Amino acid sequence: MSTLGSPIGWIGTGRMGHAMVARLLAADQDVHVWNRTRSKAEDLAASGATIVDAVADLVDRDVVFTMVSADDDLLSVTLGPNGLLSRAAAPRYLVDSSTVSAETSEQVRNAATERGTAFLAAPVSGNANVVEAGQLSIAASGSRSAFDEVEPLLSLIGQSVTYVGEADLARLVKLAHNIFLGVVTQSLAEIIVLAERGGVPRSAFLAFLNSSVMGSVFTRYKSPAFVNLDYTPTFTPILLRKDFDLGLAVARRLDVPMPVAAITAQLVQASVSSGRVDEDFAILLDLQAASAGMPLEPEGVVIDDGLAREAAS
Repeated sequence: MSTLGSPIGWIGTGRMGHAMVARLLAADQDVHVWNRTRSKAEDLAASGATIVDAVADLVDRDVVFTMVSADDDLLSVTLGPNGLLSRAAAPRYLVDSSTVSAETSEQVRNAATERGTAFLAAPVSGNANVVEAGQLSIAASGSRSAFDEVEPLLSLIGQSVTYVGEADLARLVKLAHNIFLGVVTQSLAEIIVLAERGGVPRSAFLAFLNSSVMGSVFTRYKSPAFVNLDYTPTFTPILLRKDFDLGLAVARRLDVPMPVAAITAQLVQASVSSGRVDEDFAILLDLQAASAGMPLEPEGVVIDDGLAREAAS
């Protein structure tokens, strides 16, 4: 049984949540939306969303998605006094796409199970631009039967939806992914600074890298930020630090040494300590250049981010 066309609730319309809801609306789904700051969700009404005043107004929706910033936020909107699981009624499915700890996820999963609500962890890879381009990737874990029923909705949001197993395994997948994201970004910053110190423009170096076997979707869509020093936030240093903290805690629990990740975590901390917490984590490039005593200037070059926009479908 598919959940396509089912009444949907959505909690959290930050940059990512907003873009994800927009894809569901473009596919003519019935979506009711709650956001802590109502004004940040109101423009979705023009696309067909119904904006509600309280989380509890979503309890009669068949499927409810949550996309919030941190563990405490997820606990508040699900288990709090006015949370989704605090009333007599509860949704059939609860799908959480936040990046939270496995412990918090398990707590919410257990509470949902007690209410007869199937819980799926469904963290994502990408930013709002990636969502709009139809290139989001989603990892999901929980009951296989629940996944099979909700997967058609997930496929409206992302181009790739991967079932990774039972319970909260998707949380581990996301944390491992984001640690790799930080390590790759720091490594990329180092080689860019090396090339520029030797006289190679950032735009030329990245054009070569992106067309080589080492290029990726990530290196391409980060290239405009690195070339023109545009640090409009898609993912902040504070959020990246949180994911390193969570991921390295799991590594300690599983007795997995992660020396490269541990060093990168300190560099991510340095980016937070710089005070530039409202910019994109790509400021790792600035910090690396500063450590080499090399000031950077925007190159003013138009460079393709590789994200050909598509109409949501």
